[in-house]
Amino acid sequence: MDPIKLTRRLIDIESISGNEGAVGAELYEELCRLGYTAHKMPVAHERFNVVATLDERKPELVFSTHMDTVPPFIPSTEDHDNVYGRGSCDAKGIIAAQIAACQRLREEGAAVGMLFLVGEERDSLGAKVANENPLGSRFLINGEPTENKIATASKGALRLQLTARGKMAHSAYPELGESAIEKLLIALERLRGMELPVNPEVGPCTLNIGLIEGGRAPNVIPDHARAQLLYRLVGPSETLRKEITEQVKDIAQAEFVLEIPFMKLRTVPGIDNMVAKFTTDIPALSKWGTPVLLGPGSIHVAHTDREYISKKQLHEAVDLYCSVARQLLSH
Repeated sequence: MDPIKLTRRLIDIESISGNEGAVGAELYEELCRLGYTAHKMPVAHERFNVVATLDERKPELVFSTHMDTVPPFIPSTEDHDNVYGRGSCDAKGIIAAQIAACQRLREEGAAVGMLFLVGEERDSLGAKVANENPLGSRFLINGEPTENKIATASKGALRLQLTARGKMAHSAYPELGESAIEKLLIALERLRGMELPVNPEVGPCTLNIGLIEGGRAPNVIPDHARAQLLYRLVGPSETLRKEITEQVKDIAQAEFVLEIPFMKLRTVPGIDNMVAKFTTDIPALSKWGTPVLLGPGSIHVAHTDREYISKKQLHEAVDLYCSVARQLLSH
């Protein structure tokens, strides 16, 4: 099979999170055509993961990545060096490379399988459902754009919703009201001033204030304001949570709405390594074997309007996936 052609076919099927049905159906048909035992694992609202194995053999090693993309949809194009489009490196090119690697490994008699998931870009729902239905594999090679370097660790994520409440009044008489936006600004400044944890092997915990909303009108003292923040974790979150709550307790309510833990990962000798500053489905796939994180493409162009994957790196990834799988299965 030609991973370049398959990458373009997959890119051209819009699969923004929540709308993965069509690309899942295409993958299911392709894997059946290639002779795998494939099935659709229901997730929610006509969304499903795609699982593929060799006959009834239990796979010792499973390749996995996600089918969904972030918006907006961008159809595929290519030039001599690269394939462009939404999902080219995150992660439809990776899907193609993993299928091509499985094709080689099955010819060698390796017991391999594939797991392609919905929802990674939003809440890892597909991975959570898959973790309730493991196949008993010893190893999981998860694909994300790491430039074909093996990850020694991946940062976690802690999502915080910060809410401040006030009292409405005419803006000509601010003393009669209580500004929720001013409270929120003070809370945010306190959090920005906190000293965040540092892991000497991974780097610092970082903070992004991603969304701010609130108020009624320019001439109304605002009675509500809210911000959504994301911390990239480099270790346990318990101490950080307590300090955040303490910093804002008198002016805002802190609600921790999502946590994906920091993960140390297995490496393989002879392959360049890196630290993934992003999160993956790996923490939600704990029953699928010892995880390895590896894939072609750069995270620096993922989620951009010029997302692309190098054709050379895509072909190299097929060789690399096969090499890593052989090393893992030899133990």
